[in-house]
Amino acid sequence: MTRGKLKLYIGSAPGVGKTYKMLADARTLTLEGKDVVIGLIETHGRKETAEMVGQLEQVPLLEVVYKDKTFPEVNVDAIIARRPDIVLIDELAHTNAPGSVRKKRYQDVAALLEAGINVYSAVNIQHFESLLFKVKEVTGVEVRERIPDPFLGEADEILLVDVTPQTLRERLEQGKIYKKEKIEQSLNSFFSLQNLASLRELSLRQVADEVDDQVYQSRLLIEKDPASLQERILVCIQLNDNARKLIYRGFRMASRLKADLYVLTILPTVENQLNAKQKEVLAMVRESGSLFGAEVLIRIQGERSIAQAITAAAKHHRITQIVLGQSARTRWQEVRRGSIINEIMRHVRGIDIQIVADDMER
Repeated sequence: MTRGKLKLYIGSAPGVGKTYKMLADARTLTLEGKDVVIGLIETHGRKETAEMVGQLEQVPLLEVVYKDKTFPEVNVDAIIARRPDIVLIDELAHTNAPGSVRKKRYQDVAALLEAGINVYSAVNIQHFESLLFKVKEVTGVEVRERIPDPFLGEADEILLVDVTPQTLRERLEQGKIYKKEKIEQSLNSFFSLQNLASLRELSLRQVADEVDDQVYQSRLLIEKDPASLQERILVCIQLNDNARKLIYRGFRMASRLKADLYVLTILPTVENQLNAKQKEVLAMVRESGSLFGAEVLIRIQGERSIAQAITAAAKHHRITQIVLGQSARTRWQEVRRGSIINEIMRHVRGIDIQIVADDMER
């Protein structure tokens, strides 16, 4: 069975018109004779979006009951049984209700693609996993519903739905995005001009990077030239709260450089003797490795120093760039025992070292 094709409508913020554009394209396709159905559309009470649904066929939603409440979710089996040419599925980053077959809506979309059905879907840029810290830094908001970045690479076509921050704020003031009681608060928080401009820049960069990557991969298929694939990035983490930030930074570097990614953690003791917090972070590291296509390297410190363990891994995997967090050692400890970074630099040649600021209080 031929895999279905995925078209993503990406925006910088709610209200840019992703769903409206997706519906407009769907209506055009039906006039051209394509069999298009709605798997799930969220109008959020927006009149123009609701009107654009028009006469498009809607596959009945799946009702999932949890704690005596009913939640409507995408009915994957019904869509597969219906077998349309194209199905529209909104809010790609949505987390399904407990008890659903799959945890996330993007996983529902993946199942439909595997079944040979073409999917059009919409999502805002802040929902991509590796942008978690960047979006929080820009807006002060930690986005809870996220999609692994490699899923963006699954898209056969990406359409950036873009409007200026000023236009978006005008839409908000006119009540076209949220209800009246949310307008003032939104204008002064998430929808500030600075936030919207920063999110717009993020979306433009992300989509541009993805398009560059697709062009690059196409060229490799034609030229079979692996020379540019020799960049290898090693992210070195401790089992603390800064680990996730370092992994995300490493992934974004690897994505831009088309590099192989390795994540190294050096355990202070055998795994079953780690404390609860360390075990939790280690589980996150393994999950992130799977999420981002990274190879996770787990070592026990033993008699070697941390710097020696990092150096050994870098040489073995022919690493070209190392990503480290700020040293946890105090100035006095560095005087007595030496700097980890300096020790690494003494033993490797031709490797760039990136130091990422530590968010944790000291």
